[in-house]
This record gives sequence, C-alpha cells and structure tokens, in this order.
Amino acid sequence: MKKVLFLALAAASFSFTACESKKEEAVEQQAENVEAAGEAKADAMEDKADMVRDSADAKSDAMENAADKMAPATETPAAEVKK
Repeated sequence: MKKVLFLALAAASFSFTACESKKEEAVEQQAENVEAAGEAKADAMEDKADMVRDSADAKSDAMENAADKMAPATETPAAEVKK
C-alpha cells in the first residue's frame, strides 16, 4: 500500500511541475525574441562583411587589370642600374 501511495504522490507531483505558469512562458518568449534579434543582427553583419569583401576583391581585380595593361618594363642590365 505504501508503494502505491508513494507512486501516486510522485505522479501527481510530476504533473504539477510540468505545468508552466504564464510568467514563465512570457520570460521564455522574451528569451526567444532576444535570440532572434541577435541572429538577425549577426546575419546583417555577415552580409555587410560580404559586401566589403566583394568590394575589395573588385577593386583589387581592377588594379591588377590596369597593371596588366601597362607597357611592360624593359629589362635593364645590372651594370646600367649601378650607374
């Protein structure tokens, strides 16, 4: 009889702890909102970093293309460089 009573009491106590209060649900929702806002901010920062990286790549490519179009330098013998 004691075992049955103990098991019934344990089951009842678990059912009461499983119920969430409105206050707890509100705090959990706030936490989820904070997490979502942080994720959105991180995504925006990543997008901005990608734009900066793409801009730098484009500028570098343009500079390399301009350098390729320059007249090639003539090789000067080492003896003339020393003069």
